[in-house]
Amino acid sequence: MDTSDAFAADGAEYARAVTAAPSGLLDVLNVAAVVLDSRGRIALWSPQAEHLFGWSAEEALGRPAARLLAAREHLGLVTELFARVMGGAGDWAGAFPVRHKDGSTRLVEFRNMRLLDEHGRLYALGIATDRTRLRRLERDLALSARLVAQSPIGLAVLDTDLRYVLVNPMLERINGLPAAQHIGRGVREALSFLDDAEAVESAMRQVLATGRPLVDQFTAGHTHGDRRTEHAWSVSYYRLEDSGGRVLGLATSVVDVTQSHQAAKEVAHSRRRLALIADASVRIGTTLDLEQTARELADVVVPELADIAAVDILDSVLDGRPSLNSSAHEPAVFRALAVAAAFPSEAVRAADPPGDIAQYDADRLVTQSVTSGHPVLVAHVQASDLSRIARDDDAAALLARAGLSSYLAVPLIARGEVLGALDLKRTRNSLPFDDDDIVLAGELAARAAVCIDNARWFRNAHHTALALQQHLLPHHPPYSEGLEVAYRYRPAAASSEIGGDWFDAIAQPDDKMVLVVGDVMGSGINAAASMGQLRTATRTLAELALEPTQVLQQLDRTTAALEETIATCVYAVYDPHRAECRIAVAGHLPPVLIRSGHAPELLDLPTGAPLGVGGIPFETTTVRMEPDDQLVLYTDGLVETRNQPIDERLAVLLDLLADTNSPLEETCDRLLDVLRRPDDHDDVALVIARAKHRVARTASPGGP
Repeated sequence: MDTSDAFAADGAEYARAVTAAPSGLLDVLNVAAVVLDSRGRIALWSPQAEHLFGWSAEEALGRPAARLLAAREHLGLVTELFARVMGGAGDWAGAFPVRHKDGSTRLVEFRNMRLLDEHGRLYALGIATDRTRLRRLERDLALSARLVAQSPIGLAVLDTDLRYVLVNPMLERINGLPAAQHIGRGVREALSFLDDAEAVESAMRQVLATGRPLVDQFTAGHTHGDRRTEHAWSVSYYRLEDSGGRVLGLATSVVDVTQSHQAAKEVAHSRRRLALIADASVRIGTTLDLEQTARELADVVVPELADIAAVDILDSVLDGRPSLNSSAHEPAVFRALAVAAAFPSEAVRAADPPGDIAQYDADRLVTQSVTSGHPVLVAHVQASDLSRIARDDDAAALLARAGLSSYLAVPLIARGEVLGALDLKRTRNSLPFDDDDIVLAGELAARAAVCIDNARWFRNAHHTALALQQHLLPHHPPYSEGLEVAYRYRPAAASSEIGGDWFDAIAQPDDKMVLVVGDVMGSGINAAASMGQLRTATRTLAELALEPTQVLQQLDRTTAALEETIATCVYAVYDPHRAECRIAVAGHLPPVLIRSGHAPELLDLPTGAPLGVGGIPFETTTVRMEPDDQLVLYTDGLVETRNQPIDERLAVLLDLLADTNSPLEETCDRLLDVLRRPDDHDDVALVIARAKHRVARTASPGGP
């Protein structure tokens, strides 16, 4: 290929070369050029020579260079060196002392060579620069090169096309890529192993275009030589310009901050875990409900600690029997309490649904955890581990499809007794459970176990109090000729708030019927026991056919004899022969009277003092009750709430009672369904009585 072909092939590159701005480096050196003829006389003299030596062209041209520039004692050496160059012995280079026009002597760095023109004439070309300036530049370049080569910071220089032209050894190590695989390549090509290589190139182009540096840009990822470990870097970009402002390219510095990044992540991780423990202290144990407490524990650990969490309690613990013997190799029977997941997953279906009872053999990991009382960890779950984790083959298949990667079972231990287990699984989170996770899960399990144990004991107390209360309350109302009676009892939702509400319907001689509703203040077994004593006393007094005020006076003394007991009560005696009801109230809410054809009304009765206050008289009020009239007695749990005024609630009660044609049983259910909520904190006793018809008095034997 001839020259024209070469030029055509590389025309674009040639055009860029001839139009490019000159480098300023030669200007920094201020290189002087001098040409001598064969006799050593100055034939050519550059402006830089005038600046370097002090002689103008007019003063220098035609004069012997040795006499003009060399000291007398150096003339012989200069003549010898000139003859050697002109004789073809080779070029000469070195530093030589030169006399300046001002009389001073300066050390100048020379490069001398022989020239031949087209007529065969010989000349000598001398190129010179001030040695002090040259040495300073050499030192600067050497220092720069050494700093770049030995810098603990990764350094690179890229041209205006963002192709690497220089990479120091540290950047080779940081990127895990030799310099040869950087040089000449673009950013995205050389750094293809980075996820954000495109963003890096975009930042470089921004700096190249604007000239504004980008400093300390954080980036993280994996290197070409280490795909498993995450690294972090602080990167800065600077535009390079020469002394004339011409853009040369871009410089970048890269500092490996992986250690500090990992330390910061660990600190942040520790803070999150401390926050999780603090959060658990607030969120777990908000109630004494066993299932709610278990749900709170499961919700706290997801998703911060696990993708899926399950809380199971030993069925024997719920029954009050001892937990498993650590030395026995026997299966464990669990009752599932709660399951929580960070996202929809097939693995959720592998867990036992809350409320289910499941038996796990002794070789199952969750059984080993509760038997030994220690956590059981499978950091990297293999296919062979699934049979020891799942309840059956179907559940194992679900876990396999969900990608179960790590498993941890932690026992729930409270007051030295193993209650159950916290079951943790990771599917989407690829990090395995580690020792730190075991410590954290153990801390959360220990805190939750105490709350679960408290809930367990309160549930037992709830069941005991409820059983006692239901045993003490009547089951079926007695038959009466003149009065139809229906009643209900609804316990409180909270296990700790089983109250002392009671009711009764007691038949008396002469077809009379006693209706009584009372409320012992307080909750729990003590309130239920006090209620039982007052109900027994009430039945005994009712059989004596005493006036309502007399009954309340006796009950007041009985209540005062019970330690720290206060109760309210409404006592009514219905006489079907007189069609009247005699009522006395001891600090209780007023009954509702529903007259046939009229709107329900609250009876305006003397309120009286609660039972147990002592010494305050009670009053009896007589109320007419014609056939189909209804009387409603109730405790405050039916109408009192924490967020509504009592007057509004009583108005709702009256509205609900406006339908007088409904059966009494339906009315009882309607009142409880509308006025009560599942989470109400008080129990309710409700009695509704309807007058049937007026009963004629039976004549006594021997009467008229």
